[in-house]
Amino acid sequence: MTGTRVDQTAEAASEERTVALGGGLRAPYPTPRDAVATSVGKGNRRADTKPEVRLRSDLHRRGLRFRKDLLVRAGGVKVHPDIVFTKARVAVFVDGCFWHGCPEHQVVPKSNRDYWVPKLRRNVDRDRAADIALMSEGWTVLRVWEHEDVASAGRLIEQVVRFRRSTKP
Repeated sequence: MTGTRVDQTAEAASEERTVALGGGLRAPYPTPRDAVATSVGKGNRRADTKPEVRLRSDLHRRGLRFRKDLLVRAGGVKVHPDIVFTKARVAVFVDGCFWHGCPEHQVVPKSNRDYWVPKLRRNVDRDRAADIALMSEGWTVLRVWEHEDVASAGRLIEQVVRFRRSTKP
């Protein structure tokens, strides 16, 4: 009897798990197709990804000091840029190709498309809203794809940060 109750409770809980699609719409999370898919999904990190850590190391070697994953409020939006230069007001995002819609590398999953297409579209829309909010408050926003050359990205960020610092009143 207890086993049945636990099974029913777990089933009800899985039915209640939903994801926001935007515009007030919600959709149920898809059922993972296998244990590998579950493991991959749980392994995705929000912060301290390998591309982000590599870029931070490059910037640190260049003598730049920054905050990581700092909450920034701008235009009614709360956002956590991956790298933040507070005094220069430069926010850097290291975007993953899958999650942020890389035009070269994003591959939308074939299964659970009703879930993934709106989810990935919402990520891109949220990125654009964050960019607009930050820029409207005087921030410079830089987005780096995970596949970009670290040294090139580091040089660009260094130039922007040093320029912004030199033009501060």
